[in-house]
Order: sequence, then C-alpha cells, then structure tokens
Amino acid sequence: MDLQLHNQTALVTASSGGIGMAIAKRFAKEGATTIINGRSESSVNQAIDDIREEISDANLIGLVADNGTVDGIAKTIGEHPDVDILVNNLGIFEAVDFFDLTDDQWQEIFEINVMSGVRLARHYLKRMLDRDHGRIIFISSESGVLPAPEMAHYAMTKTAQLTLSRSLAQLTKGSKVTVNSVLPGSTLTPGVREFISDLFPDEPFETVEKRFVKENRPSSLIQRLIKPEEIANLVAFTASPLAAAINGAALRTDGGIVPTIV
Repeated sequence: MDLQLHNQTALVTASSGGIGMAIAKRFAKEGATTIINGRSESSVNQAIDDIREEISDANLIGLVADNGTVDGIAKTIGEHPDVDILVNNLGIFEAVDFFDLTDDQWQEIFEINVMSGVRLARHYLKRMLDRDHGRIIFISSESGVLPAPEMAHYAMTKTAQLTLSRSLAQLTKGSKVTVNSVLPGSTLTPGVREFISDLFPDEPFETVEKRFVKENRPSSLIQRLIKPEEIANLVAFTASPLAAAINGAALRTDGGIVPTIV
C-alpha cells in the first residue's frame, strides 16, 4: 500500500532508538523526508547509519536537540520551522514506588513527557492550520487508560497526552489537519527489555518475556511484547492522507491489553 508520504517532512522526536526509530524508519521507507532526533550527535549519526543500511536512499536529516527542555525546543523549531508531520514520541519511564516518588521526579517526567508535546504542538499546529495541511500524533500508552501502580507518574503523563491530543483536535475542526494519539502496549524496545530483565535477573529472556506478560499484563490477548515495527505501521498510516477521516482518536495498538470494547 502506498501511503502517499512522498514529499512530506516528518519530525519524530526521540527517534535515535526504540519506537521512535522504528517510526522514523517506516516514514523513510515511504519516501518522506525524516528528521532523526536525539540528544547527542553520536546517537543521531548512528541512527542515520543504521537506517541507511536498510534503506540506502532514505532522505534523513539529523537534529541534535533535547526536546524535553525549553532550549531544545527552540533549537528544533529554529532549524525546522515547518513540518508536515509531527510525532511527539519523546518520553521517559521508570518503575518507582509511589511513596518514594519525589516532587522533582513528578516535575521531570511531566516536563519531558507532556510539555515537550505542548511546546512543539503550540508552534507546529498553528502553522499547519495556516496551510490547511498537517498531522500531529502523540505516542501515549495503554498506561494512559490502564495505569500500573508501579508507574503512577508515568501513567499520569500518558493520560495527559490523551487529553491534550483530543483538545488540539478540536482546534482543527473543518480543516485538513488531524491530531491523534497512538497507545502502544508493552513494546520490545531496548529500554523495556532491560526493565523486565531486571525484574527477573536469573532467568533467560525468552522465559522472562512470557512471565512478565503473564504476571504483569495478564489481559494481553497476544500474550507477548509488541514489536516496535508494529507501532510504526499504525503511526505511518495515521500520518498518511489515507487516514484523513481519523481525527481526535486514541488508537490502540496494545495487543488487546485494555479490556474494553472502545
């Protein structure tokens, strides 16, 4: 299927690894000019090299900027004042007992996971509306609707993203701009692999994955971790002209973890 993303420019925050890199790679496969973002020049260059190993003609632009900070946002919009597609993928997570969470930890995760998207959308959405063209996608999480007690602060930010996304979609009424959220379930990224391996340090990963899903995500219907590429497929479609009627939606690619019919 041709997603008609040629001649489109896509910015994927935190795309030097994990889900973000998978999304960026899928955009590149579809012929979009793709901005690869990371906090260090080495990580961005490595991601570009890795993508070009698979897609030799990929049109990639490196962006070294920490979009979890005001200065990083200023650098991003200064270098790339206009994009056709914005994917707010930047996010951090950690498992911490609620009673051990400090005010600084709450503030930090909100600043990175929520305010990065607020600041970027504040700039790019207005320009998209002026052009009557554009896509904004927030990478939320199943935790936004099914919070895990060991990550209360993380879940809070993911719920906030859903509210923000829907609010911004309301501003696009009657235009050709859309704003949506994608809700991945537990995904097999390097960070998640390390996280669940630490939970069961004495077992091989194949056993660890099955045990983690069974014990910690028992409502999963696929009973495995999701591949980053599976998330990327939905994001790329949602960003395409083929998804013009999808707006203000929270799109689940969670493997059936959320046990509701809507």
